[in-house]
Formats: sequence, C-alpha cells, structure tokens
Amino acid sequence: MRVVVSGGAGFIGSHLAEDLLADGFEVIVVDNLLTGRRDNIVHLLGHPRFRFLEQDVATIELLPADAIFHLASPASPVGYRRHPIETLLVNSIGTLRLLECARASGARFVFASTSEVYGDPLVHPQSEDYYGNVNPVGPRSCYDEGKRFGEALTMEFVREYGVDARIARIFNTYGPRMDPDDGRVVPNFIVRALTGEPLEIYGDGMQTRALCYVSDMVRGLRLLMERDGLAGSIVNLGNPDERTILELAQLILRLTGSKAPLIYRPPRPDDPTRRCPDIRRARELLGWEPVVSLEEGMTETIRYFRRILSSTTVRDA
Repeated sequence: MRVVVSGGAGFIGSHLAEDLLADGFEVIVVDNLLTGRRDNIVHLLGHPRFRFLEQDVATIELLPADAIFHLASPASPVGYRRHPIETLLVNSIGTLRLLECARASGARFVFASTSEVYGDPLVHPQSEDYYGNVNPVGPRSCYDEGKRFGEALTMEFVREYGVDARIARIFNTYGPRMDPDDGRVVPNFIVRALTGEPLEIYGDGMQTRALCYVSDMVRGLRLLMERDGLAGSIVNLGNPDERTILELAQLILRLTGSKAPLIYRPPRPDDPTRRCPDIRRARELLGWEPVVSLEEGMTETIRYFRRILSSTTVRDA
C-alpha cells in the first residue's frame, strides 16, 4: 500500500512517516523544506520503501497513491508569519492538487486542519460543530483562513466527486523533532530553561493550551485514515488536559531543574485566551484518546532538546 505524506519532513509528518514505514507501508514524503527539515527524515532516506520528493505540493502533478495525508503547511506563528503567502497557497492550491490526486487514484485523504479554525473561541471546550471566532484579516489569518478554505475545498470534493476524505482538527502537539526556533510555547520554554534565559510569558500567563504528545497524535491520524465509513467526517485530535501557560512554564522549570526567571511581555494580537478540544467524537468514531501524560511527554521532549543543544554546542566549539 502506497501512502503519501505531504509535509513529511516536518515535526508531526516525520513521526507519521516513520510509523507507517514500521508497519510495512510504502511511504512517499513530499516536502519543499520551507519549514520542514531534512534532519527529521535523514534516518529514513536509505529505507527501501521510502521515497522523498523535495517539491512544493502546490506544483505537484498526479501522484498515484492509496492514501494521502496532507500535512504540508507552516504551522507555527513564526513560520506562517515568515511565509504568509506560501501558507495560503499550500492550504488552497496545494490542497486542490492533492485532492485531485486522491480523486484520480481513488485514494483516501486526510486533511490536517487545525484548532486555529476556532480562532479565539467563545465556547469551551471546542467541539466540531462550533463555527469559531476568527479574525479573517488579522496577523494569524493566513493560517486560520488557509485551513478553513482547505476544509471547505475538502468537503466539496467529498460532495461533488465522492472522494473519501476526512478532516483532522489538530490541537497543540509537542514532542521530539520540534524546531527549537519555531516560536511555539514548548520549544521556546524548554530551550530558554536549558540555556538559562528568561522564559517570556505574553499577557498574564492565564491563557490556556491543551498539549498532545506526538505519538498520540500520530495514532489518531492513522485511525482517522484507517476507519471505514468516515468520508466527510471532521474530528478534533488533541489532549483535553487544559493547562495555563504559567503552569507549563513552571512544569518545564521543574523538569529541567532550571533557575531561569519568568518575564512578562504584552499580549500577542489575536492570541487565543483558551484552547481545549472536545474529543467525544474521536472517542466515539475512532476509539481514540491520548494516553501519554504531560509530565511523561515533556520529559521525553526535554531529553530531545538537551541532546540537540549539546550537539550544537559541540559543533560550535
């Protein structure tokens, strides 16, 4: 069985590709390395069932496949603010190209959407039938509206052409292979804690996030692809264990043993104040829920960042 993973050199995509290979699938990763990193897949490059196409999915021609996971897109505020046009194009034209591939091949298709489609939500926790509270022209809109358009396009291919497509709304995910410079809260806090720099908290630190470990996310994505009868389904994937940013900072300081101070900055524009998934649909349709605790997952993530920071120090010495 041939599986295409767009964005497969990224954080979640590389773990997904690795997991699929381990289960005997032929895997084709398509990634232009705009925000993905070759280091994330270098250990897979010699595998006989692995193929890497360094290409923008917005320019891709027909690519035969049995299943397509569309994860390609900058996903962090640093990434999509640095590449806003590319973010809009990969979630619009790139999604169109891959849906056309799925239609031509009769492949199943999973579109990796995001909790950002809910914007700064007025409903907590967020369920799939909530339409969201999104600023369509704000500094995050290239990502939020790009994903919302990608969802709409995916659903039209389901209705118009009978493509067996499903939508995953991915909530905050963390773990090894996160880019230390991508600006998201987990790598930002861990790197600063390990290097003794102040941990920056925007606003009062009472805004919340619910963090899902990457192995749980990969399992959820695969179940969404593999379950029969789910064409047109939209499913939240995330961990409902809601924590404040201040709690996360204190946990990371404790697990790293760091004495780094906390400093407070003005709130970021359009930064959601609360974010937490309602995962009842994932439980009912997929039999899925996270199993890795925040402390366990954070310990593994800190171990990864210690290793890469250590290797960087050695190379720079």
